[in-house]
Amino acid sequence: MKAHRRQPLYLAFLLHRLSGLGLALFLPFHFYVLGLSLESDAAFDRVLHWTAGPLFKVAEFGLVFLLALHFFGGLRLLALENLAWSDRQKNYAAAALALSFLLACGFLLRAF
Repeated sequence: MKAHRRQPLYLAFLLHRLSGLGLALFLPFHFYVLGLSLESDAAFDRVLHWTAGPLFKVAEFGLVFLLALHFFGGLRLLALENLAWSDRQKNYAAAALALSFLLACGFLLRAF
C-alpha cells in the first residue's frame, strides 16, 4: 500500500468520494418516486405504503448518514483549501465522521 493511503485523511477523502457516489446512485430512484406522485395518486400511495417498513427506515438512516458525511466532508475540504494547514486536520475529519453518524442516529431514532 502506498504511503499516502495509510494516512487518516486519505480515509476522509475516500469517504467523501464514496458518499457522493452513493448519493448519486440514490437520485434516480428518488426522481422515479417523485415522478410517480405526478403520474397518479394510487401509484404514489403504494410507494408510500412500502416506505413505512422498518427496512426502509434503516435505508433512510444510511441516506441521512451519507448526506451528513458528504456535507461535513465538503466543509472539511473548504476549510483545507481556504485556511492555513493545521495538525488538527485529522481531528476535524474524525469529528465530521462522528457528527454525521450522530445526526443519522438521531434521525433513525426519531423514525421509530
